This record gives sequence, C-alpha cells and structure tokens, in this order.
Amino acid sequence: MKVAVLSGKGGTGKTFAATNLAASADNGVYVDCDVEEPNGHLFFKPQVEYTESVGVLVPQVDPQKCSGCRKCVEFCKFNALAYAAHTLMVFEEMCHSCGGCTLMCPTGALTEKVRAIGQVERGYSEDTLVLSGFLNPGEESGVPIIQKLLTMIPDNGAVTVLDAPPGSACTVLETIQDVDYCILVAEPTVFGVHNLAVVYELVTLFRKPYGVIINKYLSQDNPVTEFCSKSRLNIIGSIPFEQELGKKLADGVVVARHNGRYERVFKEILDRIDEEVASSHEAGAGIKR
Repeated sequence: MKVAVLSGKGGTGKTFAATNLAASADNGVYVDCDVEEPNGHLFFKPQVEYTESVGVLVPQVDPQKCSGCRKCVEFCKFNALAYAAHTLMVFEEMCHSCGGCTLMCPTGALTEKVRAIGQVERGYSEDTLVLSGFLNPGEESGVPIIQKLLTMIPDNGAVTVLDAPPGSACTVLETIQDVDYCILVAEPTVFGVHNLAVVYELVTLFRKPYGVIINKYLSQDNPVTEFCSKSRLNIIGSIPFEQELGKKLADGVVVARHNGRYERVFKEILDRIDEEVASSHEAGAGIKR
C-alpha cells in the first residue's frame, strides 16, 4: 500500500506525520519526495548504503558543424539557446530537456550530454527503508529526482509512505499519481483551512481516496474541524499540541519509536487507512468522502 502525505504549505507537520507513519509500519518504506527541502533523513538518520547522481539531458554544441542557421534558437521556447558573434551559446540551467533543438539542427552540430541536478540515497533506519532525494540549489525542477525515487520503491507489499512536497505544483502531482491513499495534514487555524483547501482540491481532481490529520490539535472547536464537517472530509487522526512532543521534534526524534502512546496513534491511523483503501477497492469508488 502506498500512502502520500500532503500539506498546503511547509511547516504544518507533514514530515512529522510521514516519518512516524513509516516507522510505525512493519518493515515500512519512507520516501522523501520533498527534494527541494528534504528533512526526513534528519529524523531517521539512516545508514546510507547507496547513492546515485540524477541528471537531465542538455544540448552541447560542436562549433565546427554549426552553420549559424538559428533554427534551434527559434525552436526553443525557454530561451536556453542564443546565437551571437557567430557563436551558438547554451544556457543549461534554462533548458527543459525536451530534445527538440537537436532534432531541428540540420547539420548535427547539437548533441546531448547529462547534467547532474541532484542525487538520491537509499539506507535503513532500524527496520525502515529510507529513500531520499536531494535537488541541487538553484535547479528548476525536482521531477526527475522524484521519478528516480519512485523506481527505487521495492515491490514487496510493504507500507510505503511518500512525503510529498508542500503545495500543489507538478512535483506533487508526480508524487501522488500512483498512490492508494492521500493524507492531508492541516493545522487547526484559519490559515490551515486555506492550505487544506489547496490539497483537497488536488486529490479530488486525481480521484484519490483521502483523509485528514489535524496537527497541533487543541479542541473540537476549530476552523479545520468545521471545514471538514461542512465539506464532508474524513478526519482520520488528531495530533495534540503538547510541549513534550515539541521538544522531541526539536531533537529530531521519531516519537513513535520512543513513546508507546504515539506509536498506537499512528498504528491506528494506518489500520484505518488500510480499511478505507480496501473498502474503496471493493466498491470501485474513485473518491472517498
């Protein structure tokens, strides 16, 4: 079963929920798809056993073959190519790796090379497999790194928790496209409602079963609970706002491994998700409301 954990913005407790869910599963898998700001490894502290560079294809020029026709420059919509002073210049950081310029070149002056944009790592933290992606600073998109991470997930039926990037950009779409269930993490504030609405709209568009976890929960009377009630969103768990928990998080601790009460909370959430996924498959329903 693959479960994605989403939030409308960073700092809502998404990684806290994702790491503890993965740690609470038997031989769980944690995948950090928030490749621009990955921090799941700071909690798990895995023993890294494999590292691989991830790159994208960009054009390179053979000036001896370039005729200066500018067909490649005219084709590129991202301004990654320019011709000046009888020289074809390539701005690799602006290239979207479509490969069209090499196809348009009539003289074969353009070929492709690999440019590294980041890396992926695989390691273990106790019995949890930890897969992490790291996008180099200043890079345009982390999608290729997320795609690589998804190929590294073992096909062994283990509970896999994908820590999605915050928001609703294309990196999030790449992360959730093949998951069985989406968890929407929200804080019980007015701003939390706005952020929840962002990812709620996304999962309904993708017709994914979903449920809400309220983080920093204080009481039943809060804007997120009210929003969930009106919109018929299923609340599958609440994490209390506690000083002890805040200290553990500041120390980079996976609390489910050190506190039996929190371990039970996250195991109960996993059991509930498992039941809802099974029910959704049996009913053939695309959306869980």
